[in-house]
Amino acid sequence: MKAGRDEGSTECAQEFFSISRALGKEPCTGEDNPYLNALAQFDKAVAHLKLKRGVVDTLRYPKRELSVTFPVVMDNGDIRIFRGYRVHHSVVKGPSKGGIRYSPDVTLDEIRALAMLMTWKSALMNLPFGGAKGGVVVDPKALSRRELERMTRRYATEISVFMGPESDIPAPDLGTDPQIMAWIMDTYSMHRGFSVPAVVTGKPVEIGGSLGRTEATGRGVAYTIEEALRFYNIGPSGVTVAVQGFGNVGSVAAARCVDLGLKVIAVSDSRGGIYRDASLDLDALNAHKSEAGTVMDFPGADNISNDELLTLKCDVVICAATENQITSRNADKIGARLIAEGANAPTTLEADEILTSRGISIIPDILCNAGGVTVSYLEWVQDLQSFYWPLDQINRHLKNLMVDAFQSVIGCCETHNVPNRVGAQMLAIQRLNEAILIRGIYP
Repeated sequence: MKAGRDEGSTECAQEFFSISRALGKEPCTGEDNPYLNALAQFDKAVAHLKLKRGVVDTLRYPKRELSVTFPVVMDNGDIRIFRGYRVHHSVVKGPSKGGIRYSPDVTLDEIRALAMLMTWKSALMNLPFGGAKGGVVVDPKALSRRELERMTRRYATEISVFMGPESDIPAPDLGTDPQIMAWIMDTYSMHRGFSVPAVVTGKPVEIGGSLGRTEATGRGVAYTIEEALRFYNIGPSGVTVAVQGFGNVGSVAAARCVDLGLKVIAVSDSRGGIYRDASLDLDALNAHKSEAGTVMDFPGADNISNDELLTLKCDVVICAATENQITSRNADKIGARLIAEGANAPTTLEADEILTSRGISIIPDILCNAGGVTVSYLEWVQDLQSFYWPLDQINRHLKNLMVDAFQSVIGCCETHNVPNRVGAQMLAIQRLNEAILIRGIYP
């Protein structure tokens, strides 16, 4: 049995697998199962902490889960059935917080895993939130704008029993954006009879969104890379960067890296990637992607695959695509010295062990991409107060919180002689443990 996979996590996984099968969707197993990976990472961190067994079990199980199926009228008059989820992992430190993703690959196990990561992320950043996640099994690009709005509003109504500015606060994630958050906020507000901007974050500024929220995750990735390079005494002159996932997070992180004096030599999107020995012109690349719909075939660069990008010889690789990109199948070929996890769970537990043995450092997801939830917190506070801050103040708050969290993680890792991911999760879990014991067990 591998370290961290004890009987408790196995029994929990088997119980949840039976639920998934009952809902008609067979879960993936082994290394590619995101929930098993999240449990294994949790157990690895808990092994270094002296926690009561009941607290460990409390933090392993989701607080509550909602699975819904709902009809939506398509533009041609047909009725189509969709499946959606909303999972609360923890509400110990405050209302649950987490994004909503639209993807044909959404599974309940994926949502469980991401909700758990949101709990650790919020605790690590010292935010008064618990963790949540939601999703709908759908390809949003296959729907018309009106179909997307109708589907969103119906899904928001279905999960509204969970939602509220003091109970559960959604945000954008894969396949969703500020407009979708606006529809969710409006739908919730219509049921309440008055506007409730604090019920979601990541919405347009015109209806209570925060300046800097769209760029926050990518900006936070760059802040942690800057701190990591300083800590490991690397560069920044001549430091090369490859970016897997040139979307909102990856493109912003790449631009901020250039501002730091780093060279972005490769980027990719869902169709493939490009590579150039010299630093890429990101302004020209953004214009090319806007016109062509992909980064591929960019003049002056060579086309490469996503797999090839991960194996390029470079100093930093930013994983800003989806989960399970670095696994036991390719971890021994990774060419970077430092991995920045702009996406959630891009590296499996097995890959972690291989990378650590090779001396490759990781900025773990719950730290690296925490800029989004951090500015979401600032947006939520602004909405509750009806008082809004300028962009420079938002970015200043973000950087201070990211740097403080990075230094706390490094301190924990040095004290306990553990890898970065283990140290980050140890800090988060210990803070939740303290909150649980202080609050007590009701009744």
